[in-house]
Amino acid sequence: MGEHPHVTALTRIMPPVNGADEGVDWAAAEERWGVPFPADYRDFMARYGGGSINGEAVVLLPLPEQGPRWAPADLAEETANVRHTWRAEGGREALDADPGHLLAWGVTAGPDILCWLTEDPDPERWPVVVCGRHTSPTFAVHPYGMAEFLYRLLADEYEDPPVSLVFWDGAPARFVHWREEQRRFLAGLDRVTGDPDPYADPYAEP
Repeated sequence: MGEHPHVTALTRIMPPVNGADEGVDWAAAEERWGVPFPADYRDFMARYGGGSINGEAVVLLPLPEQGPRWAPADLAEETANVRHTWRAEGGREALDADPGHLLAWGVTAGPDILCWLTEDPDPERWPVVVCGRHTSPTFAVHPYGMAEFLYRLLADEYEDPPVSLVFWDGAPARFVHWREEQRRFLAGLDRVTGDPDPYADPYAEP
């Protein structure tokens, strides 16, 4: 079938040099969450894996993993957070959807939660929902999949930024796989650039 076209487009503006195939057990992930996952997210996990973008956003893993220094972020915590926020913001008055159909796939340092709205039985038709800490309204639906949303974000195609924190500047975005990020942390390197960090402390809280 080949790689998803929006993942291929992402590689042109965010080279996957520090990515890694996550080797996800998709059957286990689908059993855990009760849904199939979109092709672009599957391909993102194969090309990049879970990790950070410019040190300011994280693409979450579908299942928990053990890390050499800390457990990397997976869907569970942010999915619980976005469903809690939905209730706190007024439920259907904030977003006319069942909170059980909000499934997080990313988070920014804003902190915003990036989600799918999983109401459609076809995951290729799931839009992205941004739950913004400093956006108005709190919940906004975007008619794109996760890879196209990231591409549009990093290519600066939005007239009004859809997230609370701008974490791109026109330069090629940097993606760092979570294992590489932890390796750098333990080696006393900057987790984003890989440069020596005189303030790094591998024994400090990450």
